[in-house]
Amino acid sequence: MGFVKDLSNEGSGQPIASKTIPAVTRSDLFPKLVAMQRSLGAKNFIVLRAVAAGFPNKRKLSCELENLGLAAGEQSAQLVKILGERLLDHLESSLLPVAWTSEQESGFADLPDVPALLIRLDNENLGYSGVGFPVRLGTMGNGFVIFCGGNLLLDNELMLEQHVKSTQIMIDLLAMDERRVSPSEALSEREVACLQLAGDGRISEEIATKLGLSVHTVNAYLGSATIKLDSVNRIQAIAKAIRLGFIH
Repeated sequence: MGFVKDLSNEGSGQPIASKTIPAVTRSDLFPKLVAMQRSLGAKNFIVLRAVAAGFPNKRKLSCELENLGLAAGEQSAQLVKILGERLLDHLESSLLPVAWTSEQESGFADLPDVPALLIRLDNENLGYSGVGFPVRLGTMGNGFVIFCGGNLLLDNELMLEQHVKSTQIMIDLLAMDERRVSPSEALSEREVACLQLAGDGRISEEIATKLGLSVHTVNAYLGSATIKLDSVNRIQAIAKAIRLGFIH
């Protein structure tokens, strides 16, 4: 949590007060993303982060935030399945935004100066257009802020502005990860062991046999770890545990 000086008494001999800057939360990020979505003429947003996939040097994209509605899991999974590998390859080589038209070749106008600012991706399977802003923040915090659907507006100035905002979104998400697990909420050795084995693809019964525990106890450890990591399910907990360095 940061502090900023109140300079109103600077030079008056009075003590300078410090004001606490409130930490950014996920509820703060949603209205920001919706405002960006509207600026670009999109219908939805999806924030994808690159996480370890369980193999050396292998990564995958995991959905962190979205407003896709009832079929969110299915839609985000479809996007990752169709464009995931190309997005990851692009993230390794370039920070230029990417864009694709719908399978009907619609979704945005080809402005004369747009091709210099972004990379066009072929799309024969998704029924909507999209634009993705890549962000690289080091080992963790890499990914894409994607806006899709609608009739996208892709002029130079707007693209640059939204790319800067996308970077800040990813910075805020990374900062939330760093704050999320305080020393009092640190994972226990058993929780880490269960998460590691689950991340290796083991089911609860296999983990129980490996660690000499009951299946009920294994599920309890995985459940408490999921809560501590502020995750919605076991898969997300594993991804966050990897990013926070608890498991590999």
